[in-house]
Amino acid sequence: MSSEQAQHESLIRQRMAEEETIRERIDENGNRWTKVYFGGGAHLRNWLSQFVELKGEENVQLEEIDSRGFQCFEESGEKMCRIWLKEQDGVEE
Repeated sequence: MSSEQAQHESLIRQRMAEEETIRERIDENGNRWTKVYFGGGAHLRNWLSQFVELKGEENVQLEEIDSRGFQCFEESGEKMCRIWLKEQDGVEE
């Protein structure tokens, strides 16, 4: 493995570890949101449609994130995203 490949793999591991620390957020209205998916492609579209069907469009948000360092996403032009579900009174709606 070349030094460049090792650096790239290290970057990916670091980005994935950072992503694992992101679990919830609070929006400007004080609503709590829980991250339920991270990724892209057909899996993202499948999960997104299921969450919208089960929870309602108003309770689901899609956030595009920076795909730098993820070679397969960079090469394909595919977007990486997080799916967030809105919580109500500490319980997901």
